[in-house]
Amino acid sequence: MTQAQNFGFGTQIRKSPYFEATVRWGAKGFSVYNHMYIPRDFGDPEQNFWNLINDAILCDVAVERQVDITGPDAARFMQTLTPRDLSKLAVGQCKYVLITNADGGILNDPILLRLEENRYWLSLADSDILLWAQGVAVHSGLDVTIREPDVSPLQLQGPKSGEVMRALFGDGIMDLKYYWLRRVELDGIPLVVSRTGWSSELGYELYLQDSSRGDELWERIMAAGKPHGLKPGHTSSIRRIEGGMLSYHADADITTNPYELGLDRLVNLDGGVDFIGKAALQRIKAAGVSRKQVGLVIEGAPLGGPNTTFWPIHRDGAVIGKVTSAIHSPRLKQNIALAMVAVDHAAIGTRVRVATGQGMFDAAVADRPFYDPKKTLAAA
Repeated sequence: MTQAQNFGFGTQIRKSPYFEATVRWGAKGFSVYNHMYIPRDFGDPEQNFWNLINDAILCDVAVERQVDITGPDAARFMQTLTPRDLSKLAVGQCKYVLITNADGGILNDPILLRLEENRYWLSLADSDILLWAQGVAVHSGLDVTIREPDVSPLQLQGPKSGEVMRALFGDGIMDLKYYWLRRVELDGIPLVVSRTGWSSELGYELYLQDSSRGDELWERIMAAGKPHGLKPGHTSSIRRIEGGMLSYHADADITTNPYELGLDRLVNLDGGVDFIGKAALQRIKAAGVSRKQVGLVIEGAPLGGPNTTFWPIHRDGAVIGKVTSAIHSPRLKQNIALAMVAVDHAAIGTRVRVATGQGMFDAAVADRPFYDPKKTLAAA
């Protein structure tokens, strides 16, 4: 019996093109994301964090499925899906965007890639935006084709990721700018490479466009990265919470609007740009929000792992919010968290109590991101 068979996988949930490679390289646990298995355990998560921030890690993120939007009206259709102004998005550029519904609720927070004049990819967080986009297109009157292409990304992240990329693609790849993309080939393997990632560190995403070559691509990258300390890994909860990065379904969902998250910069209510949810977001902005995302520093012994439920936050005998993501940062030597609280209790320094399931702990509202707030590492 192989190790993979010990996991008891079925056919109703898809495996990535890198599945067998991740098992060979030590994947010990998986979760499900976008109806696919994703490796979530390569051993000690703290060691994974140090591997990321000191050297580099390679992560199977094929679960970040792409929605391919093409056709003469692709640009106009793409703008209807997001409140972010796309008028200056150039071919070859990427942007972080929100997908909103008619109530202004967030359906997804993907990376948008503009590959051609009339071709876009939405690189998804965990929700069914392919179905949403196809449904919107039916009655849009716009000439677009929407499908899921054979595209499966890997994330190569960490301070030495650039040197690994140089070993793979030569010196020319080093001038790829932050949030830009490039079409490349590696030993005949067709790829799109972008300077993006879910780590707040220097990083790249490699979008494989031929799933039959996933195993080959993984091994090729690991071989090139060996002299630079590259390790197999998984997206780090420690680093992404340090960086204040959202995890959809945890820190945001369909009931969350951009203003609650402080993401006003991703909403353009001016001019003639129209999008789904514009009227609702105009009303929300005018009225103001009743709750707000904040950072928290939770006192006490180091948390044993991330929270698996939403922890209630108490003040003056009342529940005033919830912890959405929490972790112990070994670098900051603190328990840090992202939380949603009533606006009256959102001021920096506000003292609260958090019910973790292990008891009540004192905490204080803090600014976020907790580390490198200007993203100097990722944008270097």
